[in-house]
Amino acid sequence: MGGGYVGNAGVFLIQTLFGIYILAVMLRFLFQLVRADFYNPLSQVLVKVTNPPLIPLRRIIPGFKGIDIASISLMLMLQVIELVLISFLKGYSFQPVGLVVLSATELLSLVINVFFFSILIQVIISWISPGSHNPVVSLVYSLNEPLMRPARRLIPPISGLDLSPLVVMVGLQLCTFLVIAPLRDLGSRLLT
Repeated sequence: MGGGYVGNAGVFLIQTLFGIYILAVMLRFLFQLVRADFYNPLSQVLVKVTNPPLIPLRRIIPGFKGIDIASISLMLMLQVIELVLISFLKGYSFQPVGLVVLSATELLSLVINVFFFSILIQVIISWISPGSHNPVVSLVYSLNEPLMRPARRLIPPISGLDLSPLVVMVGLQLCTFLVIAPLRDLGSRLLT
């Protein structure tokens, strides 16, 4: 019975450590994609933290049309390693195809969560401290703008009230239900 507790602690530790690092690589990738301020202090922290594996990986895997394929590959590799370690700790067997599908699904889920929570943070900041100039706030706005701009065109502000965050957040949740959940089920079925 004690092994179960140790195993659960091990799973928690693996998920936490890998999750934090995958999130750092994901944020760096997304900030590059939206062309956020590279010299922002948070951007610089992400660059310093993620450079050790990315610099050698970029020598092997070049970018494609402005998309950092090395970052995507690193995230996918880390997610696969995380799932393999968790499978070993829990005593599960796995199939490589299912592992890749589940890993890609987890990364897509992380992208949706990053956008969902960054939009939520943006909304809260706009209520509490509108017009504030903080390095993190500018990154949040830069990150969300590619999703918010089309939503604002679809639903312009009504009497000064911007409903575009609500539209985008509902869309992100629908993606979770209609895309992520079926892919996760498929990956789980292929995994065993």
